[in-house]
Amino acid sequence: MSALQPYLPGARVLDLFAGSGALGLEALSRGAARATFVERAGPALRVLRANVERLEAGSLCEIVRADALAFAAGLGPDAYDIALADPPYGTGAAERLVEIFLERGFASWLWLEHRVTDELPEVEGARTRRYGDTVLTAIPAPERRHGGGPEAALE
Repeated sequence: MSALQPYLPGARVLDLFAGSGALGLEALSRGAARATFVERAGPALRVLRANVERLEAGSLCEIVRADALAFAAGLGPDAYDIALADPPYGTGAAERLVEIFLERGFASWLWLEHRVTDELPEVEGARTRRYGDTVLTAIPAPERRHGGGPEAALE
C-alpha cells in the first residue's frame, strides 16, 4: 500500500473480493475519498461491516453484496481511480478479472494480488513484484499505459 500512497488522497477506490475490507480500509486511512467494497460471502460481509463500523468509516464506504467479477463486468470506463483485488487463489478469478479490466477499463489502475503460478494476460505497461509465492501486479488502464503513475512504484 505504501507504493500507492501518493495516488490515494482523494481517490475513488474499488476493493474487489473485499473479504474483511483490509485493502479498501487501508486506502481510506491513507486519504482515499471513498471506497466501494464488493464481497459475496456472508461471513466475510459480517466482518467487513463490523470493521467499517468499528472504524466509523460508514460515510466513506459502500458495501455491495455481489460476485466481484460480475460487478466489475458491469462497470463503465473510469468508474474508479484505483481498483484493488485479492481474488481467491487457484480459481481463475485473477485471470478473468484482468480480462474484464482490459475490456471495461473500469479504473485508472488495477492492483492485483495473485499466486505466482497464475497466468495473467500479457499487458503492456504492467509491473509486478514478487513476495514468495504471491505476486502484486499493477496494470494501467489502456489509455494510461504510456504514462507514469502507481505502476512505476513497483519498478
